[in-house]
Amino acid sequence: MQIAQALRQTTKPFVSLEFFPPAAESHLPEFYETVERLRSIDPLFLSVTYGAGGGKQQNTLNVTAELARRGFTVMAHLTCVGAEPQAISDFVGNLRAAGVHNVLALRGDAPRGVSDWDWNKGHFHNARDLVHFLRSEHPDLGIGVAGYPAPHPDAATFAADRAYLAEKLRAGADFVITQLFFDVREYESLVSSLRAAGLETPVIPGILPIQSFDSLRRVLSLCGANIPGKLYLELEAAHNEGGVEAVREAGLRFAARQIRQLLDCGAPGIHLYSLNKSEMCLRLVEEAGL
Repeated sequence: MQIAQALRQTTKPFVSLEFFPPAAESHLPEFYETVERLRSIDPLFLSVTYGAGGGKQQNTLNVTAELARRGFTVMAHLTCVGAEPQAISDFVGNLRAAGVHNVLALRGDAPRGVSDWDWNKGHFHNARDLVHFLRSEHPDLGIGVAGYPAPHPDAATFAADRAYLAEKLRAGADFVITQLFFDVREYESLVSSLRAAGLETPVIPGILPIQSFDSLRRVLSLCGANIPGKLYLELEAAHNEGGVEAVREAGLRFAARQIRQLLDCGAPGIHLYSLNKSEMCLRLVEEAGL
């Protein structure tokens, strides 16, 4: 099923889940056990990133195919940096043959070890180009794109980042999944900017429960997200008083409050970055009242 169709049909706030393929094949049984434990929350769909091991596209294809076989609606992440059109079409064809009918269209990062990558080289310069290609070559494919409540680190200006998201949607994307954020007002601002541009596309907020103070600082440096000063100080105090476990508990409580606030302001559901941790997800969904 296309995720856009599932979004139209759902009548209550939903949860979707993101997973990453395990780096080693020997960890696959444990991975699928984790996914099955989360079946009880009835996720609207599952997304699968590029994995940590070699043959990343193949890892994604294998895992998404197995999840589809198990009856889940699945979306594969698809990056285009350095890719040729035929390779993209071949991968999408393999996904479709495996029962996977949705992709999250992403630019991707520069090749590892290349500091002066030319983003204007090759067929695909950005995710908008990928969306346009996918929609023209695979018109019945479900396509999601990423949105940034705080601007993407590479964006020239705040306005340019908002305009670029609108361009991705006009190129043919069906829905938006946001990068992580910690201030609900940023989500509201993102949605308002799209509505003002005449776009009624669903915007699903992405939620990442804070796991440790060190991981928080690492994430903030990578994605450019903002964090309210009060929350940062609370987490720092938790770290100083109780270490990783105290930060994890504080992060879970904050994420549950954030989810409730998002649903109150009209979010259709939430996309949970699961970190492949079933117990964390189950607790969060319960505490958020979903």
